[in-house]
Amino acid sequence: MNNIFKFFTPQDKKFHPLFEQAGSNALKIAESLLEMVSTADAESRKTIFKEIERLEHVGDDITHSIFLELSRNFITPFDREDIHQLATAVDDVADYIYGTANRMQMYNMNAISEPIVKIAELLVEMCTDIDKAIKELRSFKNIRVIADACIRINSGENQADYVFTLAVARLFEYETNAIELIKQKEVLQTIEKATDKCEDVANVLETILVKNA
Repeated sequence: MNNIFKFFTPQDKKFHPLFEQAGSNALKIAESLLEMVSTADAESRKTIFKEIERLEHVGDDITHSIFLELSRNFITPFDREDIHQLATAVDDVADYIYGTANRMQMYNMNAISEPIVKIAELLVEMCTDIDKAIKELRSFKNIRVIADACIRINSGENQADYVFTLAVARLFEYETNAIELIKQKEVLQTIEKATDKCEDVANVLETILVKNA
């Protein structure tokens, strides 16, 4: 009987802490990427990359835990589909940040361009807002915090798009080394994709707001 009652009880004590861990982890991995692109020391970059790799695995474990709880519980704090989409979107942010760092290491990139650093800065700002917004899902008492965070995330993605487009245009105009051009373009594409995934998180958060606020 107790197991049946537990099955039909909203699992706020399980889902919310897991989402908050996911949001915090996304911010940590974004901060680590910014640290990585801001240093010129190759050994320091290797050390930071290992931390990014660790955080990406942490993110995967959190996402797995959320999906596991979703399969175990009938009653959830908000729609099951939204839980799945939010967990997936936050995990995608971490995946693309890791993908950026991984490409930098594989390509032995020595010169990190200013646009890459700028987008990394935007990612930290966007992940800060993701972290803040997710914490507000526990109570929905400050829905303005969530709504404002989503607006800033969307604005950040637009800024990243502009930086990316201009950077690629300048690469084709001024970079004469074809191999270097390909390296820079691929890293730019991957880090810009991470900002797209942040916008995906904002879109899910807005959907949750509409349904629950």
